[in-house]
Amino acid sequence: MSSSTPPADPPTLSPADRGRVTLLYHFARLQLPAVRLSESAFLTHLRRTFGIFLPKADRAVGWAAYLEGLYAVDWLVCVGCLEGQNAAWEALFNARTGRSDCLLVDALRARAVRLYPRNEERQETAVSEFWSNLIAPESEGTLPVLARYDGQRPLAPWLIRVFQNWHLSKLRQHAGVTALPDDEIALPLDTGPKANASDRWHETFVSAAREWLGTIDDDERLLLGLRWRYRLSQREAAKLFGLNEGTLTRRTDKLRDRALEHIGGKLVADGWDGEGLEDFVLTELGTLLTDDPRLSADQLGRLLTARGKVLPDS
Repeated sequence: MSSSTPPADPPTLSPADRGRVTLLYHFARLQLPAVRLSESAFLTHLRRTFGIFLPKADRAVGWAAYLEGLYAVDWLVCVGCLEGQNAAWEALFNARTGRSDCLLVDALRARAVRLYPRNEERQETAVSEFWSNLIAPESEGTLPVLARYDGQRPLAPWLIRVFQNWHLSKLRQHAGVTALPDDEIALPLDTGPKANASDRWHETFVSAAREWLGTIDDDERLLLGLRWRYRLSQREAAKLFGLNEGTLTRRTDKLRDRALEHIGGKLVADGWDGEGLEDFVLTELGTLLTDDPRLSADQLGRLLTARGKVLPDS
């Protein structure tokens, strides 16, 4: 779970930037008075997390832009946990995931159930292992999970995604198949403007996406599931379907285009201005593909069995 990109040195604080940091410090104290952090420690952590964010930015970012995008309360919860403050841990345990409004720990367990179906022991171990690595590195030379948070996205959804990617990586190592999406099926989970993730647009998206999933046939559903949940390579998927790789690629492209046309059309009809539409649809679609019961491991297994097929590593 180590971060592959080393932190960078943030720019020097100008007098105006120092004023912004001071205002942010007092705002954070008002929001979470139980989490006590000195102003010097606050600035030290702020420099550290800005340094984590800088290599990811696609343009030069100054302090003003970084602070404007900071999820200050989530950031303080994370820092408080790293500082060993009980109040911060209580806030994290009680954190809710926003869209479903369920507790973070329950959301992690739900992910574990999908990742390890019919294996309750592994489901529990998956969650407990992850919690233990929040402030303790998994191995020498790696960073604890919370030490990798840059503050530029909501904390609870970010932790869920880190959890999922970590365990999908483990499944890939042990099972011989990969489970993260290729770019043509879904973009990275943490892209897209924050405003695009509003509850209103998410609800519209979910309704349209589920409607679209109901229009595709079993072969297309199986293709999505195998490429998304198990991330079979183009070659493996083509062999399983009895097709050449070029044909499978064209089918995947058509499936993606139909999803964009159907779901994007619903969003535009509901008032979306068109900006960032493709990024939003493909990003959100990745999460829905993992959650939808029509693409569950059990359902994919039944579709494969009906065709007399099994996964390449089975």
